[in-house]
Amino acid sequence: MTNTRTFQTTDADIVYDVHGPLPTADGRPPLFMIGQPMDASGFAALVPHFPDRTVVTYDPRGLGRSTRRDGRVDHDPGVQAADLHAVIEELGAGPVEMFASSGGAVTALTLVAAHPHDVITLVAHEPPLIAVLPDAAAAERASAGVREVYEAKGWGAGMAAFITMTSWQGEFTDEYFARPAPDPGQFGLPSEDDGSRGDPLLSDQSSAVISYRPDVAALAAAPTRIVIAVGAESTGILTDRTSRVVAELLGQQVTVFPSHHGGFLGPESGYPGQPEAFARRLRDVLAGD
Repeated sequence: MTNTRTFQTTDADIVYDVHGPLPTADGRPPLFMIGQPMDASGFAALVPHFPDRTVVTYDPRGLGRSTRRDGRVDHDPGVQAADLHAVIEELGAGPVEMFASSGGAVTALTLVAAHPHDVITLVAHEPPLIAVLPDAAAAERASAGVREVYEAKGWGAGMAAFITMTSWQGEFTDEYFARPAPDPGQFGLPSEDDGSRGDPLLSDQSSAVISYRPDVAALAAAPTRIVIAVGAESTGILTDRTSRVVAELLGQQVTVFPSHHGGFLGPESGYPGQPEAFARRLRDVLAGD
């Protein structure tokens, strides 16, 4: 049973899906699953592994089915956190449990810092918080390089540059910057430029996400149990490194999940992980194991 709802703010319509009954059948809080720039469709393979839970997924404003009327195209963690807070309040079922992936993990950390009583347990999976890295300046330069390739050559070239950056092992050294721009064809990507420049992953629309600095003091003071998670196959790459720094700032070690950055994705995504094994691990972590 899935109920699709729309929450209207003064400048956006936020579409979200409630999978299961409210109030919940088992008395447990709803389980939110959020991503960024991924919308609710990215959790299609994970949600069915929680038939006993009421799961809520949503499309961040300006993505998927959620529209905006504020004249902006940027994705700001503070704005998205306010949207999430409003949805949780509208449901009247808080505090909730939350699994948050990638940029969604950044939004979730922002939400907990601003509204610490909204979330009981947060599993923040590989937040791409470049600003916390010891080589932050070089990482920001690498990210800017991806945007430059995208602006100059289009989506295929930009995505090839993004894959190269996000799979680079360790700090961004002179060796990284001396490499020639990758050929999109080697990744099975188109070399033709379709002229579009609005991709939220490759443009500067999500710059506020990767440059966000978590409020460590607020997170440490929150009653929320925060778990920083990484994929077993992510060791040494950008989001593994950012996650380990954030975990250290919070006085903890990372919790390892199966597969990679998109380990919960199914084969329909083109980047399949291990959703069944991922779901089992998520259940255990939410239970405190």
